Amino acid sequence: MAIYTLPELPYDYAALEPVINPQIIELHHDKHHAAYVKGANDTLEQLEEARDKEQWGAINGLEKSLAFHLSGHILHSIYWNNMNSPKDGGGGEPLAADGVGELADAITESFGSFAKFKAQLTKAAATTQGSGWGVLAYEPISGRLIVEQVYDHQGNVGQGSVPILVFDAWEHAFYLQYKNQKVDFIDAMWQVVNWQDVNKRYADAKGRTPLIGI
Repeated sequence: MAIYTLPELPYDYAALEPVINPQIIELHHDKHHAAYVKGANDTLEQLEEARDKEQWGAINGLEKSLAFHLSGHILHSIYWNNMNSPKDGGGGEPLAADGVGELADAITESFGSFAKFKAQLTKAAATTQGSGWGVLAYEPISGRLIVEQVYDHQGNVGQGSVPILVFDAWEHAFYLQYKNQKVDFIDAMWQVVNWQDVNKRYADAKGRTPLIGI
C-alpha cells in the first residue's frame, strides 16, 4: 500500500500567471512531483524486501533514494502552498496589518530587514549549482530564521531546521517560460509568495517540541 500520495493543488493551473504559466504548473505537479511520490513509495517497498530477505547489498543506494524522493515530495508540498495569486493576496512583504506581524518581526530580527532577507534568499536560490532550492527555515536551537541553499532536495541542510518558505530552482520549475534565466524566475517568485501560509508554518515550527540536550 502506498504511504505517500500526491496532494492536490490549492489552485488551478492558471492561477499564478503571469509569473508561472499553466503548462509549467501542470507538468511540474502532475509529472515531476508525482515522480517523487512514486519514487519514495517504490523505495520503501524495496527496503521492506531487503529487511524480509536480510539482503543489504543495496542499502546505501536505497537510503539515498529515499532521502531524495521523500525530500522532493515534502519540499514540493510546501512549495505549492507557499504561493498564491496576487489577486488573492500573494506577493509583497509580510505586514502586521495583514495579520503576519510575528513573521515580519522575526525576519527583521534574524536578517536586519525584509530587504536584506529578500536579497539573501534571492541570491541563495539563484546561485544554486545545478538543481536545488532556496529555503527560509526556522532553526530551533537559536529560535531564529535562517536561509539555506539546498542542493538536489536534501543536501547542505542544517539538521533540525524546519522549512517554511521554499523557492524551487530546478530547471523544470521555470525553463519552459524563463529559459536559462533562473534569476529572472526567482525575482518574479516574490510576486506570488503566500505570506499567510509562511506565517502559519513559522508559528507551527515555533510550537514544536525543542531539540533536547543541545
